[in-house]
Amino acid sequence: MAEKGGLLPVEEARTRILASLTPTAAETIALPDAAGRVLARPVLARLTQPPADMSAMDGYALRAADGVLGARLAVIGAAPAGHPFVGSVGPGQAVRIFTGGFLPDGADSILLQEDAEAADGAVIVKEGVTAERWVRKRGLDFAEGETLLAQGRRLTARDIGLAAASNNPWLAVHRRPRVGILATGDEIALPGDPIPTGGIVSSNAHALAALIRAGGGEPIVLPIAPDDASAIADIAASAHGYDLLVTTGGASVGEHDLIQKALGGEGFELGFWKIAMRPGKPLIWGRLGRVPVLGLPGNPVSALVCGIVFLLPALARLSGLPGAPTPSRRVICAAPLAENDRRADFLRASLEADAEGHITVRPFPVQDSSMLATLARADALVLRAPFAPALPAGAEVEAIMLGELGV
Repeated sequence: MAEKGGLLPVEEARTRILASLTPTAAETIALPDAAGRVLARPVLARLTQPPADMSAMDGYALRAADGVLGARLAVIGAAPAGHPFVGSVGPGQAVRIFTGGFLPDGADSILLQEDAEAADGAVIVKEGVTAERWVRKRGLDFAEGETLLAQGRRLTARDIGLAAASNNPWLAVHRRPRVGILATGDEIALPGDPIPTGGIVSSNAHALAALIRAGGGEPIVLPIAPDDASAIADIAASAHGYDLLVTTGGASVGEHDLIQKALGGEGFELGFWKIAMRPGKPLIWGRLGRVPVLGLPGNPVSALVCGIVFLLPALARLSGLPGAPTPSRRVICAAPLAENDRRADFLRASLEADAEGHITVRPFPVQDSSMLATLARADALVLRAPFAPALPAGAEVEAIMLGELGV
């Protein structure tokens, strides 16, 4: 519930956003394109691995009963990987074998080559063996039909390797969320374009596009909309094919903050507005027909911090993951912190190592939300709950590690 003054707590806002989103539909893609995607259906093994008992080392395949110290065995053939020995190993016999070679019929153990001495078509046992020593049993890794990767898993390079080994050339994954980005404001110009008098260069659309890509989405940057309600409405009308529309600017209460006014005539339904956080209070969540709308502040630092806190979890949910708060962890703060007020703080901070080599965070002394360079230099965001007490240097704090997010 919103606190007194109409500001919604961060956790409640994020919970409401995630609860209103559903994952994108499934699509089937080639295995090489699947890294980073989220499985829409589980991956089942299409074969058994290993497909047969095989050698884990270079050496000789033999019967353990024959592998006693000093025994001399006749070498009757070879079994390199990919070329199984045709025949059976009988008493007093051995087959030269290499790592990955199928264990011949009749053999049940491997004599390591360093524990053997080759001699005129025979091998002399220099170290006794035991049954199944250095043998990889059939199905040791996985069996045909076994579920290897669960639905809802974001695929890593390791997962791609497992899917390939289990003979899955195609995978069913959730489609990448298509996210429209609409920047608004008479004062903004694209990088490299002439800057109007009193204007600034637009950074939000580019930064948010990069954030969306890092979060697994497909950004579509729309033309900059001037501070005109009808122009904003016309551009936003193209958003009906998107999974999410993100706007920047026009979310506050000023005369030229027009997002709610402009979209209201297009059927926009407001879910909530204004969050108890700093930076980033003027945030909008609602729906334009079937398209969810996340209205971010125009301030570049506020827009990016809100993107990390709300947009990344939303993208995870749209991509097929459950959706959760942006990961954070407990770390030592190298500087004292003042008592906080009613808004949650997200303090830009650098990482340092103390005298013992432990990683600490140090918030920058100036946290003005206009300072984008400070955010670019930051390694972490230190989280301060509303009304958090003052803390001395050396206290534990919660922090979002930006490098771990890839942003």
